[in-house]
Amino acid sequence: MTPRETVMKALEGGKSDRVPVSLFGGGMWSIKDSGTTFKDLSLNAGKMTDMLVSLSGKLLCDIVYAGSGYNNFHAAALGGGIKFREIGAPDLESHIVATEEDILKLDLSKIDTEAVINTVKNALRETKARIGKEYLVTMTAWGPYTLGARFVGEETMMKATFKKPEFVLKVVDFATNLLIHLYEPVVSDGTLELLSIADPTASGDLISKKQFEKFALPYLKKLTDWAKSKNVHTLVHICGNTTDRLDLFPRTGASCISLDHKTDIAKAKEVLHGKMCFAGNVDPVHIMLQGSVKDVEDASRRVIQTAGTDGGFILMPGCDIPPTVPYENIQKFIQVAREWKL
Repeated sequence: MTPRETVMKALEGGKSDRVPVSLFGGGMWSIKDSGTTFKDLSLNAGKMTDMLVSLSGKLLCDIVYAGSGYNNFHAAALGGGIKFREIGAPDLESHIVATEEDILKLDLSKIDTEAVINTVKNALRETKARIGKEYLVTMTAWGPYTLGARFVGEETMMKATFKKPEFVLKVVDFATNLLIHLYEPVVSDGTLELLSIADPTASGDLISKKQFEKFALPYLKKLTDWAKSKNVHTLVHICGNTTDRLDLFPRTGASCISLDHKTDIAKAKEVLHGKMCFAGNVDPVHIMLQGSVKDVEDASRRVIQTAGTDGGFILMPGCDIPPTVPYENIQKFIQVAREWKL
């Protein structure tokens, strides 16, 4: 089976001939390893494509992520502004929504003309054309709750869940509509088979299970329902310890939930296996960055043995990896899964 077929089998809850494996995103690491910058690639779709294609052969991840690290441009396109950094993903300069009236003033059509967003989409299409039969090629974005918080400001959003809950619901609904608008062209033309969504502000370390159920889950469901209507899968990553809300994840409608290293992977297997694909959750810092090759091998084997021998599972780090993770550690991480026969 090709890497693409291996992942697709897992997304559908099945069991392939080996353990599927991928980084999550990997944009910061890839750009540093390639000796370029986010700014240099931001308006050069050909160069971005060449990086993605080259690294697919070097990393051997089953999933290739276009646009990893460029998620803030989706908010910036509507007025937030972007600040590039020497190392790391570009930052959003300012928040643009304070009232419900501000939401009404936002124009989704600006997404269609934003230069960097179009660079990523063009690179996505070119990468899919070059390696899409071998690898599963996706495009990243923030999840609805996190994107909403980008518009409002994270601290303000947290307070508003108590003081102005209806405002929060409208912000997150708008963010969901933006994501559908963003993805629609590359879904309709057949480029995308998988949406890759990171919703870190919906973290188990930031909002309660009750808040997640009210403010995040319905809008993930709205997005995944749209994707399903187009025969497209959705991979959702949520940071932090989400062990207390594992039972809610099948209700998101996502094909796969990617779990932070803080989440109990054994409990995840118990709750999720047979209901949805799940992924995780090798520690991206303590193991992938700071550990030895042997540490990476041992941790990867433990996660697979605990959660990944019965299908419907993808080995991943517990989040995106830092840009300085040793290449040898990534090699071993991928190797363990590729050699683990099911």
